[in-house]
Amino acid sequence: MITPKNILLLAIGIAIAATACNAAEPAQRDTLPAVETQSPNTNYKPAFKGQTRIGGVKTKTPVTITVINSSLKNPWGIHVLPDGRFLVTEKAGSMRILKASGEFDKQITGFPAVLFRGQGGLLDVTIDPDFAKNHMIYWAFAEQAEGGSLLAIAKGKLSADETGLEGVTVIYRATPAYKGTLQYGARIVFDKQGNLFISTGERSGNDIRMKAQDLSAAIGKIIHITKAGKAVPGGPFAGKANALPEVYAYGIRNPDGLAWNPVTGELWEAEFGPRGGDEINIIKPGRNFGWPVVTYGIEYSGEKVGDGIQQKEGVTQPIYYWDPTISPGGITFYTGNIAEWKNNLFVGGLSGSHIARLVIKNNKVVGEERLLRDRNERWRALVTGKDGALYGLTDSGKLYRIAKK
Repeated sequence: MITPKNILLLAIGIAIAATACNAAEPAQRDTLPAVETQSPNTNYKPAFKGQTRIGGVKTKTPVTITVINSSLKNPWGIHVLPDGRFLVTEKAGSMRILKASGEFDKQITGFPAVLFRGQGGLLDVTIDPDFAKNHMIYWAFAEQAEGGSLLAIAKGKLSADETGLEGVTVIYRATPAYKGTLQYGARIVFDKQGNLFISTGERSGNDIRMKAQDLSAAIGKIIHITKAGKAVPGGPFAGKANALPEVYAYGIRNPDGLAWNPVTGELWEAEFGPRGGDEINIIKPGRNFGWPVVTYGIEYSGEKVGDGIQQKEGVTQPIYYWDPTISPGGITFYTGNIAEWKNNLFVGGLSGSHIARLVIKNNKVVGEERLLRDRNERWRALVTGKDGALYGLTDSGKLYRIAKK
């Protein structure tokens, strides 16, 4: 029997259905195929939906792409100074200040000897949170040592004329030293308390990479130290037998990306897998990220890594992974003036020869875009400039400015 009540309920149902359809339509229109079209190296299954090969997104805002410097020599690290200029490292052992326009401004000298070999050299750079007052610079570099080489962290005061360093001190060394010259890491970021987080690589060799699981070794780790190079008190392994108190997280392969999420305040990391299995992780104290026991990649030979395990109790899963590899370099959360990019994670692809834009929602990747693929560049480091543009440093020696039109 048709009654006024039934008619009312039917009308409400139709309205709800129409609303749901209208709400779904934009999402359906915006959904694109996954940007990765190559076959994976493995048939490994992700731990959860959206952990890899997420649907594509496309930037709608018109942008301009400009090369503002093309004369850098093996650049590796970049940091924006308070006045908008750029501090850039070059692997052979030099550091330059570039004007905001990209032109060379100053060359800084006075660094300790740098081992410029393989993937070693003068690597990342950052400045003290109180730089405006103390002019302190911190940097990472490969250093020759007994038994091979290691990653070292140093600091020094920029001279008044900005051409030299004063009071240079090596504050930390990621031991043990190793004879190879690959996979040092290393990025440096300050936390809100004025302490440093450092990402260290596991040095690549089959005979040493298990040290990534060894808490008495500083390689294959996220390290947390004070400005003096001491362990920050109260670390997750402080007081534990046979553990370095500065270890914050472990099971890391080669972490070339480290950045703070401006929305959540969490530390995010990007690292190379071997053949496939590049990862994006949220770093939390005491967590084991698995390498080389757990990985979505395989050996370069095509063999399994270890027992070929991708999930294990006590091992933290990556937020996202790529197979095949893109070789993630530096990362940054965009904080500029392109609204649709706001708080997206940008990842420099080295072998991938593109910049990956990852849209993040509730600590999950919900969309991926590949930018500047036509430039065929290896993207080493990324940063948001004071002008709201995205800046990208390439292995070919260029500094790109990607800005809103």
